[in-house]
Amino acid sequence: MISGKLLSQAIISGANNICNQKNAVDELNVFPVPDGDTGTNMSMTISAGKRALEQLEEDDAGKVAQACASALLRGARGNSGVILSLLFRGFAKGLKGKEEASAQDLAEALSIGVENAYKAVMNPTEGTILTVARVAAEHAMQEAQQVNDPVVVFEAITHWAEEALNQTPEMLPVLKKAGVVDAGGKGLLVIFEGMLSVLKDGKMVDAKSPEKARVNVAANPVAEYEGEITFTYCTEFIVDKKKDAKDALKLRAYLETIGDCVVVVDDDSIIKVHVHTDHPGKALEEGLTFGALINMKIENMREQHAAKQKEVEQTRQNHEYVKVDPEMEYGFVAVAAGEGLHALFTDLGVNCVVSGGQTMNPSTDDILSAIHSVPAKTVFVLPNNKNIIMAAEQAVSLADRRVCVLQTRTIPQGLSAMLAFDPDEAFEENRVNMTKALDSVQTGNITFAARDSDFDGHNIKKGEILAMDNGKLAYVEKDIDKALYKLVKSLTKKSDGSFVTVIYGIDVTDEQAEQARKMLENKFSGYEINLISGGQPVYYYIVSVE
Repeated sequence: MISGKLLSQAIISGANNICNQKNAVDELNVFPVPDGDTGTNMSMTISAGKRALEQLEEDDAGKVAQACASALLRGARGNSGVILSLLFRGFAKGLKGKEEASAQDLAEALSIGVENAYKAVMNPTEGTILTVARVAAEHAMQEAQQVNDPVVVFEAITHWAEEALNQTPEMLPVLKKAGVVDAGGKGLLVIFEGMLSVLKDGKMVDAKSPEKARVNVAANPVAEYEGEITFTYCTEFIVDKKKDAKDALKLRAYLETIGDCVVVVDDDSIIKVHVHTDHPGKALEEGLTFGALINMKIENMREQHAAKQKEVEQTRQNHEYVKVDPEMEYGFVAVAAGEGLHALFTDLGVNCVVSGGQTMNPSTDDILSAIHSVPAKTVFVLPNNKNIIMAAEQAVSLADRRVCVLQTRTIPQGLSAMLAFDPDEAFEENRVNMTKALDSVQTGNITFAARDSDFDGHNIKKGEILAMDNGKLAYVEKDIDKALYKLVKSLTKKSDGSFVTVIYGIDVTDEQAEQARKMLENKFSGYEINLISGGQPVYYYIVSVE
């Protein structure tokens, strides 16, 4: 039998294991776009459970499982984090009222968790974390019928999770082509392995010192997760190559000796450079040996990170609980990153904007706190990112007021939904109209490749410009304006609308944005081009056609 204390130690060990290996799990993500990576989301989710267990003095297995599940539910981030929390919620249901857990209890508890997770996903895909959990649970049930040893059953869980993980490339061609296994499944296996280390050998996986922060190339560094920043200055510049310029690989080799996160992308006339270093002057000097420098930018990441942490803390403090006002029918919560987008949603009537988005997936508890800060009888939630929708939906059952999560997957969809709201209409009428509005928007964005990738027929190099057409990779370019033109051309072909809205991010200057607007006006004379400063990280441009 497994006591509550042993179960608690096992879960903490599993949390430590995924935290130690989160970067390795992140690197398994096939999609080259910078996002709220799987390993990071899973580690942050289960860390919420770890903190709860470290404060719990309890030797009842059922109560330990319940405390962990409650913390994971609130701390869930991203789709992988939500699925992980659902697995543990089922685990808690299976162990409810049990002081100790038997082999059969463990197998049944995991099976309940798998059932919960499958029900929560609208279109479950095999070859993912769901498959890994399901196969492990099925074999655990078989093993529990043969032996009455919970450690043997958990060994079976871990073994068959690994077997299923190794089969994921055969189920999903995109994994096979990239030569990787599913990231979510790998994260789950890492957690199981950490738990087994305690249950079988009595050895707790220790938490290592925080991994060095992987600051996204060309993205706003303050949008990163907590961690140590190795080098202080984010340094970017473009070299206008001279005729006899050396091979750009030599510039890359030098920069790697003075920093990290090095990206060097060159063509016939220019070299685009990005590096994190403590010696930006040396980087610029070396760049000069290849040609003239233009568009130089140096930012102190430590300063920006500290400012962002302060902003996040202030935002949390502002989300104070407020009782429902019987006179207030409707309220709104939206997720967005960037001062311009915050102001835009506020101007449209959003009561509370949660800082977050791509690379910054807020937790269920973050969204719940925002909901409870809006004193309306009904609160509409606009996640504005497909990786935040599930976390938002988990807040519905926790809130003390009616909550409606609209399936907004992009910022333009969220804006269109707000514009379709009518305060004089009934709830159901508004829900339908806002959903119709968001579904009618053609959305695209311009970002950068966070990693080298062979994806969807494109051989992509880290740092190259990516144009996303309604969530799908459409174009890979070296020039942002060229990518923007191709994207708008593609979006306008799919829409009967005549309004093109271009929201530019923090890494685009006002002058660059205005130049892009003029280019679009010349190329698309029949459309009205609206330019908005969003201040968002990660995306150079967010585009919509309506």
